[in-house]
Amino acid sequence: MSRGRGKERLSGKGRGGPGGGWREHRAGNAEREQFTGFCRESGCGTGPCPADARRKSLYFRLLISVLPLLSPSIISAAAQLLPLPAWAGAGYTLRRLPGLAPAPVRPPAYVPWLYLRPVHQALQQWNEGEVLHFFLENETHTVAQLSVYLSADGHAARSPGRAPFGAVQTAPTLPETVLEAFLTTVEASLRTQGVRRLTLRPHAFAYEPAASARLATVLGRLGYQTGPVEMNSYLPLSRDYEAYLHPSERRRLRKCARHGLRFEQEPPLLLPLAYELIARSRQEKGKPLNMSLEQLQALFRALPGQVLLFSVRDAAGEWAAVSVVIEVRPDVLYHFLPASPLAYNHLSPMVLLNAGLHAFGKASGMRLLDLGISALPTGVDESLLRFKRHLGAVSGLKLTFSKELGE
Repeated sequence: MSRGRGKERLSGKGRGGPGGGWREHRAGNAEREQFTGFCRESGCGTGPCPADARRKSLYFRLLISVLPLLSPSIISAAAQLLPLPAWAGAGYTLRRLPGLAPAPVRPPAYVPWLYLRPVHQALQQWNEGEVLHFFLENETHTVAQLSVYLSADGHAARSPGRAPFGAVQTAPTLPETVLEAFLTTVEASLRTQGVRRLTLRPHAFAYEPAASARLATVLGRLGYQTGPVEMNSYLPLSRDYEAYLHPSERRRLRKCARHGLRFEQEPPLLLPLAYELIARSRQEKGKPLNMSLEQLQALFRALPGQVLLFSVRDAAGEWAAVSVVIEVRPDVLYHFLPASPLAYNHLSPMVLLNAGLHAFGKASGMRLLDLGISALPTGVDESLLRFKRHLGAVSGLKLTFSKELGE
């Protein structure tokens, strides 16, 4: 069974989780002569042919229309190479590419996180300032990457632009000294462009603990300040869900079963109705919703099989809870937009929803279910954090780093 993308996932009846399961030109010489502007068919070759001239004009119009669509890595690859410090060692090249979402010139030596891939970066709709992408390469592969998003005045840069996280991703075996040289050169490049402050928000430590610790060490050595410090919650999918539930949540899970609630995967065509429920539920609880329906639909269209809609329905078929989940990488599932109306609080359908997502992720060969941070505009959402702990969630760090680059 393939992970996440190859399956047809259904629910309600079948195997796999609480109440749910899954079913499984190149131009030759003759063609090039079309565009010389002289008539070859007449045999004269002495002057412009109107038909050939029209074809030539069409050719160049098509070429001009296609150029903006080409990856900047093709257009300006040679012009954007930056020298690394000598102490980085030989064999590495740093390539800087402009544009919203260019692909790396060389294949990554790692599986990129979804938010660092061009398909998602193109959806981030960064209209404030320039976007720059830095790719560290060895002779055959890209071994590190960082995309930064500049403010309108160009004085501040951040990563990510509009995504849960961004910052640096590296090959697992990249030496610390090379990572430090990469970041030092990125800083110098941004400084010459007028950037005065750089903020990096990487993924939670749970995603890749060793990589997170290495990045934090290097950033600390380079003078970055840490803050805010946030607590991220996640469910390890290697563990049995019900066994780690708090007794009160275990009783609520069984109550859901007694009342006929069931976990289902929903088709994307129901997204407008789900969005309406999400918006209403968030309004009831005083929580903001920072994504429009149009943006959410664009996400589903661009990433079929990686952005999914799940629900809990009551015995009458009405939604008691819904959630949008994202496959951040084949081993990580992110519980992105959970929602449940206050009218269903007495049944606690979110306990069943998380049970279904846990079973789905485990059946898909994933490693963890990310429940996100528990935050309010005023600070930590203690009630939400306590609920996640009652689900058996493990807490880990999610850090933000910033540095003043100077005038």
